[in-house]
Amino acid sequence: MTEDLTESPSREFVDADLTGARFTRVDLSRAVLRAVDVQDAEIDAPWLMEQGGVLLVNGVNVAPLVDAELDRRFPGRSLRRAGDPAGLREAWAALESTWAATLARVQAMPAGTVEVSVAGEWSFAQTLRHLVMATDVWLGRGIRGIEQPYHPIGQPNAEYALDGLDPSVFSTEQPSYDEVLAVRAGHVALVRDFIATVTPELLQEERRNPWDPAHPETVLACLHVILGEEWEHHRYAVRDLDQIEASAT
Repeated sequence: MTEDLTESPSREFVDADLTGARFTRVDLSRAVLRAVDVQDAEIDAPWLMEQGGVLLVNGVNVAPLVDAELDRRFPGRSLRRAGDPAGLREAWAALESTWAATLARVQAMPAGTVEVSVAGEWSFAQTLRHLVMATDVWLGRGIRGIEQPYHPIGQPNAEYALDGLDPSVFSTEQPSYDEVLAVRAGHVALVRDFIATVTPELLQEERRNPWDPAHPETVLACLHVILGEEWEHHRYAVRDLDQIEASAT
C-alpha cells in the first residue's frame, strides 16, 4: 500500500507493525524512532554522505563511520572530494580503474546479466546509461552551459518527468549493450579530457546549477557531483551483481 504523507509530515506510528515495509524516494529526515525493532533493516541514503550528514543510532552519529567503511571497501572513493587539478586527475583515474574491473567482471558473467533488474532497481546497462546522463547534466549543461546536452541513450532519474522536465530528449528504444558501452566510454573520455586541462582558476569559476539555474555552483562542485554519482552508482551496481551471483548458486 502506498501512502501520501505530504500533508502530514509529523504523523506518528505507535505500536505499528511495518515489518517488511519498503520506502522508496521517501523523505524521512528528522524522523524519530523510539523503542523500535530494526533487526535486518536496510537503509540506503546516498545523500547522508554530504557535508554535515547526521544519522543517530542509539545516540551515535554513524554517518562518518559509514563513510569511512565505504572508503575502505572501495579504494579510490576517498579521493572524490579532491580540490585541485592533480587530485582530480588521480580521483578520476582511480574511478576508471574501478569501473574497468567491474566491466571485466560483468563480461565474465552469464549472457543477459547486464539486463537483469534486482528488486526493481536499474539493470547494469541502465546504470551505465544513467551515468551518461549524469555526465551530460553536470559537464555538458552545468560546466559547459550547453542548453540541450543530452545523449538520447541516457537514462533519466525517476523524478525527471515528475519534475516537469521533457523526457522526449531520451530515446524510448532499448539500445544494445555494445551501444551503451560505446557511448559510456565516450563520456568517460570527455570527463578525463576536461580534468586533464583544468586549472585552479577554472575550478573556482561559477556556473549555474543545471537543476536550479538561480543557484550558483563552482566548476569544482560540478565535478564533485560527477564523482559522487559515479561512486554511488558503482556501489549499487556491485551490490546487485553480488546478489545476481548469489542467486545463481
